[in-house]
Amino acid sequence: VGARAGGAAAVKPVVRVVFWGAVALAITAGIGAIFGTVA
Repeated sequence: VGARAGGAAAVKPVVRVVFWGAVALAITAGIGAIFGTVA
């Protein structure tokens, strides 16, 4: 929404946010698996 309002490209930021969100989720799941807990 902010990119559209400012006239900037929206695809690259969306890909970056989705990618790093998935990385963070994978790290969290990995830590949970190591400690034997499920989020």
